[in-house]
Amino acid sequence: MTFLTVVYALLFYAATAILVGGVAYRVWRYARTPAPLKIPTTPAPVTRTGVAYRMLKEVTVFESLFKSNKWIWLFGWIFHAALLLVLLRHIRYFQADVWYWVYLIQPFGKYAALAMLAGLFGLWARRVLVDRVRYISAPSDHLMLALLVLIGISGALMSFVSHVDIVGLKAFSLGLIRFDWQPLPADALLIIHLTLVAALMIIFPYSKLLHAPGVFFSPTRNQVDNPRERRHVASWALKLESGDSQR
Repeated sequence: MTFLTVVYALLFYAATAILVGGVAYRVWRYARTPAPLKIPTTPAPVTRTGVAYRMLKEVTVFESLFKSNKWIWLFGWIFHAALLLVLLRHIRYFQADVWYWVYLIQPFGKYAALAMLAGLFGLWARRVLVDRVRYISAPSDHLMLALLVLIGISGALMSFVSHVDIVGLKAFSLGLIRFDWQPLPADALLIIHLTLVAALMIIFPYSKLLHAPGVFFSPTRNQVDNPRERRHVASWALKLESGDSQR
């Protein structure tokens, strides 16, 4: 077993633990954060079913962003849709018997990498060219976009320019899952791509990219618009009220 294999096997075990543990912790924090006010963005649904439908539209077609700015919506939706397709295409590296639908999306996932880059460059241009967005953009915003762009470019290069040992890479990926480490192909472009992916996994729980699960905890989206029908009191306020009533 090569030194490179050991280093990257340990790196991805650590990155996975940080990603899963970090996201779980942040979601736990989100769930425990009280919402003292009834603040759904109107017009808002008045039933839980309506809220579920609103959230479905928000996470699939970015409804509020579409209503706000069509150009940002276009680049944002292209990026997220293409990223999803690229991630689904990568399932084949972690399955001995690949699902049929994963085979079907391989050609589409290959070219989705280009669409993903187009969306990223559009979003990045917005942070540079739009004055009010440039003013509020921190260096970390540009660094995250740069990291995603480099991941996309390195992945696209391996698909269209310099092909890597796919069989060896799949053996390495399956070996990580089965705790039966297999040699990692010593390809420079592959090593760069894997390093960038591991860095993204480590950074993800502590970055603005955590809006992915965070949207489900946004009170402007997940609250029912029923302030007249039902009084909204945060859990900590209920405890204070019960304590006052016992005095």
